[in-house]
Amino acid sequence: MRRSRFSSGESESSAASDEKIEWEMRPGGMLVQKRASKSDIPVPDLRLRVAYGTFRYEISIKSQATFGELKKLLTAETGLQPGEQRLLFRDPSSREKRFIEMRRNAKIQSAHRAISDVSMEVDNLADQVSAIEKSISNGSRVPEVQVTTLIEMLMRQAIKLDSISTEGDASAQKILQAKRVQKCVETLDLLKISNARIKPAVVTTKWETFDPPASTQWEFFD
Repeated sequence: MRRSRFSSGESESSAASDEKIEWEMRPGGMLVQKRASKSDIPVPDLRLRVAYGTFRYEISIKSQATFGELKKLLTAETGLQPGEQRLLFRDPSSREKRFIEMRRNAKIQSAHRAISDVSMEVDNLADQVSAIEKSISNGSRVPEVQVTTLIEMLMRQAIKLDSISTEGDASAQKILQAKRVQKCVETLDLLKISNARIKPAVVTTKWETFDPPASTQWEFFD
């Protein structure tokens, strides 16, 4: 008896469950379970801009609507049957993303150009540092103002590098050039000390002396 009552209760529960399920027919002919609508939660509308040939349409549709429901609305607007329609979704934010990416690439290219300009200037200054180092190592004293001016020019390049906003590979190039500038300045600081120790060359003039000319004897004639 218990088994019979249990079986009866189970069948009643199954029947009640079947009664609660609602079905709906999709535009493609597929029978699916109808989605439960929650009346207490408002469903926002989507505003779609549709392009068909030279025509443009603006359609409002629920955010939970299917593509089949959208095609029905488009049929009413364009006259095209759902089977003749081909929907292509274009995200408006993708244009903004492309614009942001273009600005980012332009910024990176600008940074590369700025660093390249600094690199060329540092190459020129580094050659001057090498020339001064060679002169001092040979014992020739260099005017101190020449060393000081070169240090100031290098520091200007360091300021330029610091003002360049970089990321990725450009950051590595920026760090490399900054290290080159720092190395040149440190070299000049050491050369400045060595240059001060070199005694300036004293140029003396040797004068040549001549014996006074012999006295001249004059002869008188009548």
